[in-house]
Amino acid sequence: YAFLLDADPSGCALDQLVQRRLDLKLPDDAAQHALYVRELCATLSASVDDRNLRGIYETLELPLAAVLARMEENGILVDHDELGRLSRLMDTEIIRLTEEIHTLAGREFNIASPQQLGRVLFDEMKLPAPVKYGKGKTVSTAADILEDLAENHEIARKVLEYRQLTKLKGTYVDAIPALIDPRTGRIHTSFNQTGAATGRLSSSNPNLQNIPVKTELGREIRAAFVPRPGWKLLVADYSQIELRLLAHMSRDPVLMEAFRSGEDIHTRTAAEVMGVPPMMVTREARNRAKAVNFGIVYGISSFGLARQLGISRKEAEHYIQSYFLRYAGVRRFIDDTIANVRATGVTKTLFGRERPIPDMNSRNPSARGFAERTAVNSPLQGTAADLIKLAMIRIDANLSKLEGKLLLQVHDELVLEAPESEVEQIAVMVKHEMEGVYELEVPLIADVGIGVNWRDAK
Repeated sequence: YAFLLDADPSGCALDQLVQRRLDLKLPDDAAQHALYVRELCATLSASVDDRNLRGIYETLELPLAAVLARMEENGILVDHDELGRLSRLMDTEIIRLTEEIHTLAGREFNIASPQQLGRVLFDEMKLPAPVKYGKGKTVSTAADILEDLAENHEIARKVLEYRQLTKLKGTYVDAIPALIDPRTGRIHTSFNQTGAATGRLSSSNPNLQNIPVKTELGREIRAAFVPRPGWKLLVADYSQIELRLLAHMSRDPVLMEAFRSGEDIHTRTAAEVMGVPPMMVTREARNRAKAVNFGIVYGISSFGLARQLGISRKEAEHYIQSYFLRYAGVRRFIDDTIANVRATGVTKTLFGRERPIPDMNSRNPSARGFAERTAVNSPLQGTAADLIKLAMIRIDANLSKLEGKLLLQVHDELVLEAPESEVEQIAVMVKHEMEGVYELEVPLIADVGIGVNWRDAK
């Protein structure tokens, strides 16, 4: 109830709710806790009805809780030997990178120390120092600073690679074995329904939402997640769901026609923005159009797009202006959404999930700009979250008659395991349920893969 009303991941704990809703301090007495829960339930339930949120509570969040409980109980098998091999490989790579960074710096230092790294880069090597400061008034060595330097300085590229490697090793490769349940031999991650203001699920112990899928190392980590012997993993994920929702919500005719005809949306955007036939769109042009497509969803600025693509700000501004010229419906959707949220203070998904956006009228330009980007993206990301939740509920119901199990959910992706005899049947069912979960103005597409591990099934 509280999360549906406030969309505040940090405000759902009992002590927070008692203080915020009842203006009281939570005592240590268990009986008093029970009384407060009863009082809160009555108060919050009435508010859920007043805000017309009962439907999403009863059709999505309440039945999903049981689905997530079954998924947590199912867990997923982990290949301990594969993680050990990967850990040793990463150790070798970290040693190599450390030596290369020290050679470039001309001396040894603690690469993991922002203070020492800043001293080496900016005081000793005289690299262009940013205005931005970190903790303790030291010059910042945050990722965005290093990414800027990496364009011209090899040591910054190496440090970024070192950081990614050590983070993946510490967060996943070395941490996961300790989380394996000795009784089942499986990882039983915890899913949190109130973990993100958009309505997306989060997970912990381990957090499986943040394993990078675009890097070779991230994919290698996924290879350690396997089915039980004799079974297969199925991985199903929505294709470009937020862009399809953008087409549905904006009713932009060019965008809708592209998805209805099954065109590659990034090639189509490249052709529209650059004014060339689709068959003449190069891979580089398609990649730039892809950055524009997803950048529009997240409210990217010309500065941000320029940095991402390594082009001038003027060229990036041209791309964005050309995009809105060709996709005028998207421009209207963004403008109308911002105006509506500025007037009401909340965003809404197609299912009625609300998210307060308090800074829409802030006098601080930075806070106001962030609020405007959030106002546009939240209905898209939130609706995508609602759709996959509804699909999960329906898939779980179908699985009650089968041996196959639903194991994981990671954003727009589901991971299942099934015996050989059910794999094809479940693959067809999952695709049907995901694509037919809700009728949009454009088709929903779900890709389903089958393999002997999470990486290969993707």
